[in-house]
Amino acid sequence: MRHTLICTVGTSLFNPNLRTLPAPDHYDEWLQKQPVPDRAHLTTDTVATLKTTFEHTDWVTLALHLSQLPPTLRLCGAEINSIGDLLQRGYVTPTATLLFCHSDTDEGTAIATLLVHYYQALGHTATPYRVEGLQDNHPKTFRTDGLRNLVKQMSCGLRLRGAEYCAINATGGYKAQIAIAVLLGQALKVPVYYKHERFSEIIAFPPMPVSLDFDLWIQHNGWLTALGRNSHDQTPWETVQDDWSEALEPLVERVEIDGQVYITLSPTGQVFYEAFRERQLPQMALHLPSPVPPQQKRKPQMSNHNWGNARDPIIRYLQRITDVCPYVTGCRTFYWNPALSSLNSFRLQGDALEGTLSNGTWIVRFEIETSSQTLGERQACLLDLNQRIGKDFG
Repeated sequence: MRHTLICTVGTSLFNPNLRTLPAPDHYDEWLQKQPVPDRAHLTTDTVATLKTTFEHTDWVTLALHLSQLPPTLRLCGAEINSIGDLLQRGYVTPTATLLFCHSDTDEGTAIATLLVHYYQALGHTATPYRVEGLQDNHPKTFRTDGLRNLVKQMSCGLRLRGAEYCAINATGGYKAQIAIAVLLGQALKVPVYYKHERFSEIIAFPPMPVSLDFDLWIQHNGWLTALGRNSHDQTPWETVQDDWSEALEPLVERVEIDGQVYITLSPTGQVFYEAFRERQLPQMALHLPSPVPPQQKRKPQMSNHNWGNARDPIIRYLQRITDVCPYVTGCRTFYWNPALSSLNSFRLQGDALEGTLSNGTWIVRFEIETSSQTLGERQACLLDLNQRIGKDFG
């Protein structure tokens, strides 16, 4: 059974629910607008206590008061309603761990804090996660950073807890946020649940075999991995346009900076990255070629260029690749440009494995010789090398 529930968080608990609690002279009018089954629980004293505690922003005490009410009350908001339904139906374990991914706003933080205290009072382990850029004041930031960071945050939770033991509750939050959570769950074969306020019960989006093009991933693995690793990274359009495919369009967004066009991953592209990272990398690691004996490894070979101050860092980088990758025999440079920038990455060019190193002002390209004998082994080397950037070498 699923023992961890990753939840998107919205604002319905605060607005309109708690923020519109009535003063005593408007209580009767307000009560008539509540669902009939809820009214018996919403006494004048209960409502007055909730209203006062909310206005004092005492989230710990407010959580305790709410925890005394049935989780089915509409007043409790989308998150509590849906989680209560999931627990009641046994879709997750009774003491499931709850991870709340909330917006990059003060209100989002406050709601997540309240939810954490609420579920801790009920015996759950609960943790809030603020998703950088997930706010509606700057739509561009929301699209380019917020939704991608949501994918990364949820994917991290799935990796740490084990996707096979997790479920996603995509009830709360922005509509785009819900859509991305559903797409991620389906791509990673994790069940996703959703409850609309008019639904009598929660519904499931069962894990589906989302079609992901492995050949496309391999062909463009270098820059896809580089951009997926860091949501702030981007690469000039001119560095990828020669090998461009229309199939890549849903995975990227274009931004213009100082008259130059750059590409970055779209939220869908981030899902694409996370899905292959989870589903393909473990399998590909099994196909890495045999290690090269130490005595057969060679020092980096540098072509005849005026390298200037770049020579030493390039040699160190190539030597590091040779040293830390068991399957690498050696590296040799074949291209140098002292006035070009690019992402550090690796790619397959025909039967050759090529690497790119740039410090932002110059770029060098080099070939990596390995012990691989088959295309499958070369593909495994490619994925392994791109995953090592930032870990084993810069």
